[in-house]
Amino acid sequence: MRRKILLTITILVCFVLQCTVFRSLAFGGIIPNLMIILTSSFGFMRGEREGLIIGFICGLLCDILHGDILGFYALVLMYIGFINGKFCRLFYPEDIKLPIALIVVSDLTYGIICYTLQFLLRGKFDFPYYFTKVILPEAVYTIIVTIFIYPVVLKMNSWLESKE
Repeated sequence: MRRKILLTITILVCFVLQCTVFRSLAFGGIIPNLMIILTSSFGFMRGEREGLIIGFICGLLCDILHGDILGFYALVLMYIGFINGKFCRLFYPEDIKLPIALIVVSDLTYGIICYTLQFLLRGKFDFPYYFTKVILPEAVYTIIVTIFIYPVVLKMNSWLESKE
């Protein structure tokens, strides 16, 4: 029960931060994707099931706030959390290289999927522009923010595991 309450609070705090504070800290309209950080982190720390659930909840919040189709971001983040959960066996708390790599790949994958399903299918074929002006800068900004947020998420997870 403690884990569910703390995860709910964490997801809501990150969502509010992403929608308010980081919107004012945007560089060229690019903001870091805290929902990817949470989904990926809990996916490889806790496994496929938890990554899937947290991805769905984070994606649903994104859908409610700024999604055109209800369930689109929920589905994308759910798959990202599930796939990150496959790396649970390789997770070591003291190693930050794997989390950084997985979050970069997750953010790039998220951007490419969103481009493909939201723009490419509508006939907007300027992928190099979208990749260099939106996907890549968001991934870089997300990684910079990950360096500060990931240790907090890791400590919270370690604390919860010690209490369980």
